Amino acid sequence: MNTIINSLLTTFYVIIGLFFLAAAIESVRDKTNSARYGTGLFWLLFALLFVAGEWIPNGVNGAMLIIIAILSLTKQVKVGHIKELDSKIAAHTIKKIGNWIFLPSILLAVLAILIAQFTPLGGQVGIGLAAIISLLVAMFLTKSNVKTSYEDAQRMVRSVGTAGILPQLLATLGVVFTASGVGNATSKAISGIFPVGNHLLGVALYCIAMALFTAIMGNAFAAFAVITAGIGIPFVVAQGGSPVVVAALGMTSGYCGTLLTPMAANFNTLPVVLMKMNDQLGVIKRQLPISLILLTIQIMLMYLLAF
Repeated sequence: MNTIINSLLTTFYVIIGLFFLAAAIESVRDKTNSARYGTGLFWLLFALLFVAGEWIPNGVNGAMLIIIAILSLTKQVKVGHIKELDSKIAAHTIKKIGNWIFLPSILLAVLAILIAQFTPLGGQVGIGLAAIISLLVAMFLTKSNVKTSYEDAQRMVRSVGTAGILPQLLATLGVVFTASGVGNATSKAISGIFPVGNHLLGVALYCIAMALFTAIMGNAFAAFAVITAGIGIPFVVAQGGSPVVVAALGMTSGYCGTLLTPMAANFNTLPVVLMKMNDQLGVIKRQLPISLILLTIQIMLMYLLAF
């Protein structure tokens, strides 16, 4: 089964890489883009990392990431001209399909959960299979062909731009921080300031630190390992807190920080880009009061349920 799962995951990574390759090709073909070669190289290197990164030496992978960062830093990656959707065709399709337009999105979520919960394939494979099935259903509903799917895929990738790679980079950050001992250093620094043994203070410290560190890193999963090792375990679990409750509510506390940071690109930056919002922080401003209320609730729940 592990062999099947790994093969499927590799296939999904290759498919994603092909989308990036399409973006590279179309970026180079876009003669209106003053940075078309830099943009094309950016997406080409990113495509190689997904398609063949497993077989490329780690040093070469690292070098490609550095080049990607330099291209982005020197503003050699630009969206360029992207062919817009035909508004008449879009309006006609929406009118014809009606509410069935929501079926692929709903199907994606439902199938991913069902596969993850009731098969040995797991969540990652579940999302991949659900995405492919949902794409096929969307093509059937809209009577689209492969060419249309290709154009829409590269349009989406290029519209998102460099913000699209941020989640992948942040996902590795937690591993680096944990391996470098940031959790232990955090624990020593906090213990020198705040006394150990106060349950409410320990819970508040842990939940707030999860939110703040998630806001810094843009990823609650990355923050979880560091903050739980540095604060959650010594200040909450070691004082009698239930590990299950602490872990569950600690993660949701981190999600409160996700609502507050542009580093959480897939939540707060991509919607701004895709919806062409003038206020780059518009999504975060709307989420701020909700985040603070939710964080307060997480602290109260952990204090009442963990002990």
